[in-house]
Amino acid sequence: MAAVAPISWGTTYLVTTEFLPPDRPLLSAVLRTLPAGLAVLALTRTLPRGGWWWRAAVLGALNIGAFNALLFVAAYRLPGGVAATLTATQPLLVAGLALALLGERPTGWRLGWGVAGVAGVALMVLRAEAGFDVLGIVAGGAAAASMAAGIVLTKRWGKPDGVGLLPFTGWQLAAGGLLLVPFAAVEGPLPVFDAAAVGGYLWLAVVGTLAAYVLWFQGVGRLPVTAVSFLVLLSPVVATVLGWAVLDQPLTTLQTAGFVLAMLSILGAQLTPQTARALLSR
Repeated sequence: MAAVAPISWGTTYLVTTEFLPPDRPLLSAVLRTLPAGLAVLALTRTLPRGGWWWRAAVLGALNIGAFNALLFVAAYRLPGGVAATLTATQPLLVAGLALALLGERPTGWRLGWGVAGVAGVALMVLRAEAGFDVLGIVAGGAAAASMAAGIVLTKRWGKPDGVGLLPFTGWQLAAGGLLLVPFAAVEGPLPVFDAAAVGGYLWLAVVGTLAAYVLWFQGVGRLPVTAVSFLVLLSPVVATVLGWAVLDQPLTTLQTAGFVLAMLSILGAQLTPQTARALLSR
């Protein structure tokens, strides 16, 4: 179920470039997060208590606000392949943070699959004509670091007793969206939204944000953080498949090999060496 989240996030590149107004990354991040967060707060009527006010604000900034803003900046300024490769470093970042904050020592098995995952994504999505905008690269790397920190802190803090996943997600969506509002205002007046833009924002807000984050936080709570972080690699996999299926972007033999390597790294990270040997011996 947690895999549904990065699968839906993989549509962000296609939706952003094909349907949304150009050069409005922060506005796109606000419209993706804040309406969904406020709707959940109105529906559940559950607010944080005590220390959870600042914890929800921190998690909202890392998981939602900063991550989505940086992701949109990278998506606007870089080819999808470059942005996807940068975000594919997230499992390695999570491994380091999990050691520092949770005391979870990463195994050589998972670190090896982390490197393989980055290599697979790079083979799959990078192209010779890919551009390397400096601001876009910084934004993509910072997006990966922001979400990695959010994953580890979500695991460390958990959620308050008696609070369901829906209000817990709503707190973070509202906090992250509100954080972005003043920055989005700098981009200028609202553009004219056509039907394609409205549909794109609805898809990103309802499916790619609200439903995705509820399932994602459930997965973070139940799975080891170093294992769940590999599921993020599904995002560039989906982006590549959509580019092939929707935009008629052909896949070379090398890209197909990268696709297989990325999928193997996701599967391998969910297993232990003993479990993998047992499966192969059947």
